[in-house]
Amino acid sequence: MTPSPPPSSDQRVLLADADAFYVAVARLVDPNGVGKEPLVIVGGSSNRGVVTSASYEARQYGVRSAMPTSQALRLCPKAVVVPVPLDACATKSREIRDALEQFTPIVEPASIDEFYLDLSGTEHLYRESLEATASRIRAAVLDATGLSVSIGGGTTRLIAKLAAKEAKRRPGRRGTGVFVVPPGQEAAFVSGLDLADIPGIGPKFQERLGRYGLRTVQDALPYDVGVLEGWFGKRTGRWLHDRIRGVGSSHVEHRPRTKSLSHEETFSEDLHEDDDLFRELLRLSVRVASDMRRRGYRARTVTVKLRDADFTTRQAGHTLPEPVSADRSIIETAEKLLRRLRRARRTSARLLGVSVSQLVKDEAPAQVSLFGPEDESTLETEKDRTISRMVDDINVKFGRKGIRRGAEVKRKT
Repeated sequence: MTPSPPPSSDQRVLLADADAFYVAVARLVDPNGVGKEPLVIVGGSSNRGVVTSASYEARQYGVRSAMPTSQALRLCPKAVVVPVPLDACATKSREIRDALEQFTPIVEPASIDEFYLDLSGTEHLYRESLEATASRIRAAVLDATGLSVSIGGGTTRLIAKLAAKEAKRRPGRRGTGVFVVPPGQEAAFVSGLDLADIPGIGPKFQERLGRYGLRTVQDALPYDVGVLEGWFGKRTGRWLHDRIRGVGSSHVEHRPRTKSLSHEETFSEDLHEDDDLFRELLRLSVRVASDMRRRGYRARTVTVKLRDADFTTRQAGHTLPEPVSADRSIIETAEKLLRRLRRARRTSARLLGVSVSQLVKDEAPAQVSLFGPEDESTLETEKDRTISRMVDDINVKFGRKGIRRGAEVKRKT
């Protein structure tokens, strides 16, 4: 079988990966509190949930992402545990992307804190090495957001991803922040890695590889594609053959911005009573609706997510005949969806979430009198939108608790 072609030397791909993103944002949000703590865990509460991220200092104790928070605290008992600052993280992610798009219009978010950039052809524009451009990008992001990013570069997404890991800070040493693999050096770079370093080779695949004595890339390189296909199947064998030689896709896809907005909450104790769940639903719905208006959107689809005490995750959604943005529309739709989920299965819940999707830009129609006549048959009136915007203005001035619905404090039966 003919091997896959080597990457083109004309491709210039970068991956910008924010350093300890959730911890860094939490420190920016609370500079005089979390910002002064070296040992920080971002994620669930002390007795529930899992670690989303940990400071580099906490990682020295063995704390890792996706680890139960209770286990993390046994390893690092002096760590400060804080919730994920969701709003601030979303804002900082957009700010990072804005900064990156000053250098190229082709930016593909891989996650909230990772972005691929295609700079192919820009060498004639910038007249400098890819390393120099990456260093300027890194400085621009830091200046615009207050956040540090590590940047890896090469001729493919795979090489850029692996190079970004090399650029990052690691236990025992501080990364340089930028690492670029020159064209033609892809195979040599990858040959020095463990197979576990390659994206897509998880613990189960590592076990399969280990049965054949394959733990490093050097262990696997002597075997041709036919042998690897015989061991792992045609598709997986071919995939492995290419990856250990540094071959992968170089295509970076520019993705449209926000497709959905959501807020969810993992409770410190499971909730069973409808009153408690509907009170939380109201709070989440108001937050989602406020975020959507702030970004200039309306939504057609509302979805409610419910995770039961036994970790069963269920959700229900409804697409409205016209896009909406007012609190009342989002709340009423979300309440109907939660009732549907509760009728289907009535048990304690550990997580509740509300999301909106099918977003369209708000055309901002002219305001009408707050107390003027309106058609009660419409899904959402201008009065609804006006009230919601007034509440937004008050909360911007006085904080999120500047004005709240009574049911957010105590829901009556």
